[in-house]
Formats: sequence, structure tokens, C-alpha cells
Amino acid sequence: MTTTPPTEAPPRAERRVRSLVLLHTGDGKGKTTAAMGIAMRAAGHGRRVAVVQFLKSGRWRSGERIAAERLGIGWSVIGDGFTWDSENLDRAAEIAREAWANASALIAAGEHDVVVLDEVTYPLTWGWVPIDEVAVALRERPAHVSVVLTGRDAPKELVQLADTVTEHHNVKHAYDAGIAALEGVDY
Repeated sequence: MTTTPPTEAPPRAERRVRSLVLLHTGDGKGKTTAAMGIAMRAAGHGRRVAVVQFLKSGRWRSGERIAAERLGIGWSVIGDGFTWDSENLDRAAEIAREAWANASALIAAGEHDVVVLDEVTYPLTWGWVPIDEVAVALRERPAHVSVVLTGRDAPKELVQLADTVTEHHNVKHAYDAGIAALEGVDY
């Protein structure tokens, strides 16, 4: 830990780009929250934003979804829910592939400036969606389309391809102490 404030500025960035690929991964809380912050920021600047959720189902409405819809952010909840609640993992895999087809079409169409792929790493890690397809879609995206990806255990191909990677590390979580998720804070 640094105990003294810096006295020299870091080197200035000299290059400008039209879009970025950002990845939020790790076992800590805040991956989706960080992605939604980017979505809100982009919408605040008048950018066109879409969110595709790969695991969460439409059975419950999160606060970020409610706020995003008020801001005109496109929202697709295509997931089947948490895998431990699934009665048919083969169907869950099929739904994840449908979500990817929707997401890749959104990216390729170029109608959005920012596309958030929430919890996309899980179907990649489980082999439900081919990582090669995702890598191609990210590399060949229209020049103005930024993509934000979230989820634990990001495949190394995504880490290498992303411009910015943030590893969220769990130090302590209320859920581990038996505390249920809090509306307005956790969802």
C-alpha cells in the first residue's frame, strides 16, 4: 500500500480509438454493476446502448433494468436463470446459444454504440458458446461499437483480446454470512 500521494502524473495517453472491449471478471461482487455503470454513462452521453443478459431470467426485474429501460437502453433477458435452478441444462445451453445469436447480431448490426454482454463468460467456460465465435465477433465489430463483457473465469482468449480487463476479487461478501441480497443495492 502506498502511504504517500504521487507527486508526478502518469504518462499521458496519446492515441484515440473509437471503441473498446472491456472485460469485468473474477470472483468478487460488482462485475455487472460496473458494466451497468458504463451503460448508464454511455446513455448519459446520448450513445445507443443494448444489454444482453446470458444467465439471469426475466422472472425478476433488477433495479438496473428498470433504470436502463427508463433511459431507452435496449434490454434482452435471454437466460434461463441460475444453473442450479435449471431443470434441464441442455435447454439452458440452447438458450445461451440463442442469447449469443442475438448478441452477435446486435454487435454486427452497428446500431448500438455500446453492447453489454452480462455473464457471457459462463456459457463460454461451459462450452455452450464457442469462444472462437465470440472472438471473431469482437475483432470484426463495427469500429464504433464498444463491448463490455462480464462473468467469472473469463477464458484467456477474452483476456488477451480485451483492451481493459478488471479482475474483481472477493475479500468479504454479506451473502457468505447468510445475508440475503438487498433490493436497490444488490439487484
